[in-house]
Amino acid sequence: MTNYIDRRLNPKDRSLGNRQRFLRRAREELKRAINEKIKTGKIADANADQSVPVPIKGTSEPNFQLDRASGRRDYVLPGNKEFHAGDRLPKPPSGGGGQGSGKDASPGGDSEDDFQFVLTREEVLDLFFEDLELPHLIKLNLKEVKTFKPRRAGYAITGAPTNINVGQTMRNSYGRRIALRRPKRGEIEDKEAEIAALEARDGPSAEKRKALAALKNELEVLKRRRKVIPYVDPMDIRFNRFEQQPLPNANAVMFCLMDVSGSMGEREKDLAKRFFVLLHMFLSRRYERTDLVFIRHTHEAQEVDEETFFYSTRSGGTVVSTALEEMERVIGERYPSNEWNIYAAQASDGDNSRDDSGRCVAMLDQQIMKLVQYYAYVEIIDERESDIFRATENGTALWKAYKLVSDRWENFQMTRIAEPADIYPVFRELFAKQSNSGKN
Repeated sequence: MTNYIDRRLNPKDRSLGNRQRFLRRAREELKRAINEKIKTGKIADANADQSVPVPIKGTSEPNFQLDRASGRRDYVLPGNKEFHAGDRLPKPPSGGGGQGSGKDASPGGDSEDDFQFVLTREEVLDLFFEDLELPHLIKLNLKEVKTFKPRRAGYAITGAPTNINVGQTMRNSYGRRIALRRPKRGEIEDKEAEIAALEARDGPSAEKRKALAALKNELEVLKRRRKVIPYVDPMDIRFNRFEQQPLPNANAVMFCLMDVSGSMGEREKDLAKRFFVLLHMFLSRRYERTDLVFIRHTHEAQEVDEETFFYSTRSGGTVVSTALEEMERVIGERYPSNEWNIYAAQASDGDNSRDDSGRCVAMLDQQIMKLVQYYAYVEIIDERESDIFRATENGTALWKAYKLVSDRWENFQMTRIAEPADIYPVFRELFAKQSNSGKN
């Protein structure tokens, strides 16, 4: 039985049925690989196509095979010099001698057990967002194409009637009428006047009739030519042509602030990274260029790279205001607010020194909130505490202090998360509002 499989490359902006069937079959494995890749990789790399390893086991195409131990077969073997018609051949033993019976390792170290499958950015977003419980509307917003505006780009011979360029159309018409020598109305009127003057003469004669017939013939030719050559021909019409030009996009910078004291374990850092990945994906769709600034703090703050930010461990007390001071310093040195759209996301377990929360409120109210487009505070709590803290306004000293800032500034949002699905509330607010200056 013949089994045809379409293995052509996917056309641009389309997905073939075979690819979609494979995605459905290997969805769980692909989803696991994407989550692991984003967890261990860089935030900026999540916003791109991804190549993930997929075990070959369970991905083979279903097919029918003939049972070698039964049935009768006739073979045509070209170049046969040993056998003749009527010779009897023994059947091969069951399960022996078949192709692909062995799986040998290659010298280069590649294994036949895995293969690389490339996922597009949109497919990565679908798989990554699946366990975050984001609504479909937000998935579409994150995957939206770059915005464009129409720009004049000459003329076209086809288009909508509202886009007809009258000036260019009439110039084409005038040139064509000159080239084809279309008679003007004045020429016809002059010829009619000659005929009328000749008919008004007294006395019919053979010469008069001959001249009158010639004039009428010329008049008929002029009228026919004027009728055949239209004043405006469809080939004269020109339409304004427009090209889609990308809208000029401003720059954006995202400040990632995180408490890295001993209370922030691997679970807390993983949840924080998921939140930062989502925020970076959102910003990269809205702005041509998005910078990332990582600031970690204990009792002192420091700008670091991403690997140090998420995977390095430190010990010490907790003074949150040091992170805000470091952020303000970096903004002043590299990111003037009149040229950059500034976003900030802070992840913490809520611990802070006794008198520092009030200083944080003062810094946010007086300086930082006037500079940023949006500020999101994510407090990571234990799963066993999620029901208690969500139902009341009770919380840490830092949470209560930030609640005062949230009440005064529309572009400040805060939430508690205990698992990946809890990240959505911040993004619901982020997508629901248009970006503004953030000034109260």
